[in-house]
Amino acid sequence: MQPEQAQRAIVPGWRNDIQFPGASPSSKSTDTTMLTEATSVLPFGNGRSYGDSCLNSDGDLIDTCRLDNIIAFDRINGVLTVEPGVAFSDLLQIIVPAGWFLPVTPGTSQITVGGAIANDVHGKNHYRDGTFGCFVVNLTLANSTGLHVCSLSENAELFRATIGGLGLTGIITSATINLMRIHSSDMNVETQVFNSLDEFAEISRPLHESYQYAVAWLDCTANAKSLGRGVFLNANHADNGTLQYGSKHPGLNVPVNFPSRTLNHFSIKAFNQLYFYMQRRNVGKQLQKHYHSYFYPLDAIGQWHRIYGSKGFYQYQFIVPLTEISTMKKILTVIVESGMGSFLAVLKEFGKVSSPGMLSFPREGYCLALDFANRAEKTEQLIARIDGMVANAGGAAYPAKDRLMSATSFEQYFPQLNEFKQHVDPRFASDFWRRVNG
Repeated sequence: MQPEQAQRAIVPGWRNDIQFPGASPSSKSTDTTMLTEATSVLPFGNGRSYGDSCLNSDGDLIDTCRLDNIIAFDRINGVLTVEPGVAFSDLLQIIVPAGWFLPVTPGTSQITVGGAIANDVHGKNHYRDGTFGCFVVNLTLANSTGLHVCSLSENAELFRATIGGLGLTGIITSATINLMRIHSSDMNVETQVFNSLDEFAEISRPLHESYQYAVAWLDCTANAKSLGRGVFLNANHADNGTLQYGSKHPGLNVPVNFPSRTLNHFSIKAFNQLYFYMQRRNVGKQLQKHYHSYFYPLDAIGQWHRIYGSKGFYQYQFIVPLTEISTMKKILTVIVESGMGSFLAVLKEFGKVSSPGMLSFPREGYCLALDFANRAEKTEQLIARIDGMVANAGGAAYPAKDRLMSATSFEQYFPQLNEFKQHVDPRFASDFWRRVNG
């Protein structure tokens, strides 16, 4: 559920560091802001994490959105240095007309660079390019011991802990990233239908050889012979065309929360069936779309989460090994039988590209993201049941979209956890960390 009422601790005028009590003289603070010894802190960006990894109920949140300067942009080589509060949408407005694009992007442009690093976000091209962390050249980190420049060659272990580190190692004050060259702001998109998970697995790998991006929508209401049917939306950047930034403003807006029962078994099933048959009409066609409509379809709908009603929703995203396609089938069967089909379900195949991050979520396997309307205990029991199946299959769940994970599961999902803990700053904490850290 989205943290709409998250408490923030605004730090006025802070540009480079917070002066923590006991910090070393090397911290180079330009502000005299002090935090009491009893206060835990957590950096907070645009609040797009669906779980509680960005919340700190027992402490303070530090709003990093004021740190939104672009420090340097090498337009020749595609190297960018920015502060952590810069949103992807603002970056795209500058880099796309210059012929560059984000090397990895999730399904929204409303996240910040700091959040992208802290959650080591992934996109539709993991099988080729890996995670966002793979493109971070270096970063500067402020914590209670000072200001640290980190990269794979300097403070390497702290660098690896910070990528995917959920904001627990300190506050990123700047980051340098490598961009990707493009020649058009358009995408060549092709649609392909699959009628089962076995068919998905059969055609997924060959598609990776032809397309830089591949993502599938999955019908979580279909059963019997249609179980696991869905639609691939595969794409490459167009070779020629104009370089135009897409609008950052939504074309539509959901003005109020929908009644909580608007999304029910019947409406979700009807939507899934309609979407499946509408997409079938595009099979065999190559459509040219602006990158914004391909990568960020939900950004076109302002306050889209209101369709789930005032109680919000849970997102559960998990991955299982490629050998566990049978587990995916069992999970889909459980969802269908529960009558709580996911309104939106996104299926991808991740590749072998390793992230430098110690707690990076992506790994080789099949990844599925599910949205469930909040039905309190009923929803939590369904997610717990799915999570048990994921754990038994040797999979993992994504911390950025979780608010139910146990300490036992977290330890199983992330084998480098003990190594990571050595780099957690004792002044930093989150609701998620308190739950999974005992």
